[in-house]
Amino acid sequence: MSTDTESYDEARPVFYIGQHDSARAEPLTDLQYGQVLNAGFNYVTSPITNGHFHERIKTLVSSSITELKANTSSGSRPDPIVQPLTGDDTALYPGTYTSGFVAYSSPWIDLCSSNHVVSSISRQVLNLEVAYANFCGVRSIIVPGPRIDAAKAGSGQGVAQYARAIQEALLVGTRINIIIHLPMYREPGLEETVDLLSDGNSKSQTDSRKENIDIFSTWDSWHVIRTTCEYDNRLVVALRLPKMLPEKELQSRWYSEPVQYLTLSPQIFQSNKAGHPSLSRKHQDMIAWYMRLKHAPYFLLCDVGPEVKPDRQEGEAVDVASSSDFPSLSEAAVQPTKSENKSTSQNAHSAYLQHLQRQQEPFGYLEQPNLTNFQDWLQSPLQPLSDNLESVTYEVFEGDPVKYHQYEMACAEALREWSEQKKPTSSPIGVVIAVAGSGRGPLVTRALRASKTTGVPVQVYAVEKNPNAYVYLLRQNQKIWDGKVTVVKTDMRAWKGPLLSGSANDETAVYGKVDILVSELLGSFGDNELSPECLDGIQHVLAPEHGISIPKTYTAHISPISTPRLFADITQRLASGDPHAFQTPFVVRLFQLDFVAQRGVPDRPRFQECWEFVHPLPQVTMDMVEARRSGGVVGGGGGSMAGGVGANDHNSRHCHLTFVCRNRGVIHGLAGYFESVLYAPTTTPASSSPESGETMEAPTAVEISILPDQIDRKSKDMISWFPIFFPLKNPLYFPPDSELEVSMWRQTDDTKVWYEWMVEAYMWVGENQRVKVGGSEMCSSRKVACLM
Repeated sequence: MSTDTESYDEARPVFYIGQHDSARAEPLTDLQYGQVLNAGFNYVTSPITNGHFHERIKTLVSSSITELKANTSSGSRPDPIVQPLTGDDTALYPGTYTSGFVAYSSPWIDLCSSNHVVSSISRQVLNLEVAYANFCGVRSIIVPGPRIDAAKAGSGQGVAQYARAIQEALLVGTRINIIIHLPMYREPGLEETVDLLSDGNSKSQTDSRKENIDIFSTWDSWHVIRTTCEYDNRLVVALRLPKMLPEKELQSRWYSEPVQYLTLSPQIFQSNKAGHPSLSRKHQDMIAWYMRLKHAPYFLLCDVGPEVKPDRQEGEAVDVASSSDFPSLSEAAVQPTKSENKSTSQNAHSAYLQHLQRQQEPFGYLEQPNLTNFQDWLQSPLQPLSDNLESVTYEVFEGDPVKYHQYEMACAEALREWSEQKKPTSSPIGVVIAVAGSGRGPLVTRALRASKTTGVPVQVYAVEKNPNAYVYLLRQNQKIWDGKVTVVKTDMRAWKGPLLSGSANDETAVYGKVDILVSELLGSFGDNELSPECLDGIQHVLAPEHGISIPKTYTAHISPISTPRLFADITQRLASGDPHAFQTPFVVRLFQLDFVAQRGVPDRPRFQECWEFVHPLPQVTMDMVEARRSGGVVGGGGGSMAGGVGANDHNSRHCHLTFVCRNRGVIHGLAGYFESVLYAPTTTPASSSPESGETMEAPTAVEISILPDQIDRKSKDMISWFPIFFPLKNPLYFPPDSELEVSMWRQTDDTKVWYEWMVEAYMWVGENQRVKVGGSEMCSSRKVACLM
């Protein structure tokens, strides 16, 4: 097998390609459906009603409008009723392939019409078609979107009417998905034209060549529709790709939305050198981006063929060709060439998309199925101090080689510097290392490996409160570590340090100190799994002058985001009986989202730091903590005035950040990240050697990060931590050129820790004046706080 063939065997995104013919008046027969499948398509669209029904509706509209004009009674108007479907109105029936069809509603209805007769009849037609398609077993129906957007002056009423009609259709079609067909933006020359009910004329977007193009207007209309429908999971988008792709900000906006279909018309294709249809490199890149989603969109090719042949009628004579049309025996014996043998029924456009599928990059390490399944999947945060984790949870954490490599590098750098600077050790055996919260022991293994690499002898303690993990650690010490580790079963905050003499239950026991304290207590937001509180509690065992904490520092960062899928999922959780759904900071592998903050704004980056924690704390701080805990100082109420003596007040935090948004949009919450310096060498900066004249570079800090713009530089391919998501109870819409003011608090009452957050939107109306245009409620995770 050739190398090229082998490369195609690697897992790649799969393209599902559908065919839509806007001139199709009847559903395909089984034979015609087979023709389309043979042309390289996976599914087809089908009209629900036919021309007879269309004529019936046009007659009803005409007579109703005439009646309306003749009716001079004040305060009354005719309310036309569309009669139910009959056998003459449709050729769609339940059948073998019906569930594989994607229904397409009548494009001539005008839900946005200002004429009550037209809008009422259009709404009734849509409901009839949705109900009948639902009965036939069709699972999805495409509805053409509004022809003019809400952002255009005078069009708001029409889009509101449209949204109301879709909300009603969702109630009518209890098991059907409704797909709104919208362009990415209103591209001049590619407007949709169709004879609407309104007046029988060809309707399209007004000539925008004389106007500035508002590329966010169709997204605005979609936002009105899905907000009216309360983010229903059965409401999705079929996005019509433009010939000229817009700026990346609009592409990102649509990327965050529930796009189920990407539709392609003949106009966006170009001919390659061989005369075959192809897409521009920018289109290819955008498609490749979308196809990495867990729920990647399907493709729908519109009006590109093939022409389906009508079924042969019963009794129709077979056209028998003359004998001259048949090859002789000798001619038939000649084998055709590969090109002659190729099927001529393959559609050129579907063949190109299949070629594009083969050109996709194979799935990488971070796209393996077990990680892809975590895309945008909400997980409740861990309670590491109150819950004992199971082995499978530890195993997931241990599956990240990058994190443990960085920890090993940090331990090695700390040991190397300790040896070079000839620091005193807390044990005659060597440097004393304590792994606090050892779990199943991966950090213990790395600490021992760092000792072997640097040649610096160590004495290692593994401290773990989980009684089940403690049993596993004892086995690891016997089988893997050759008894070199002292395993201690206790909450790290209650540990008194290495036992030097006596017994643990003896009041005269003597305890030593720890030189290097290693922990992996960090959470997605750095401090959300109580790393500050845990390391404060064990700091008393750290050698006062030379003791090192790994990690040394960690910082929390946030950015406002648009993530409709997550908002819909949390809404569903609330409806299913979880009263704290919108109060929970969820751990989630954020994927299908839009960062609304503008890049490159001076002093207003897209990702901003909330606060920082440093270890070990200064002794004066530890003394104040102990004084408050013992009652020597009147408590401050834990920063939240919630009671307590204030012993943990030093770990409360507050930040107020400003994000600049150039384009209008909506946010559903805040994405949280962290960075950490595991170890920063204390060696003097780069200097020149007098003897050699060479510049000696100072060792660099060992860091980890999950910030999107830093992870590749500091800890590429690290998967141990997914971001954290702080949801808003209601989406916050903001206009163009807005500033989002984010206020956030880390609160504590000495027994638990929680977060509070709110967002306000401001718009400049003058050189020195802003007005508030929106704001969220104060959100709080106190009811699901992390217990100390």
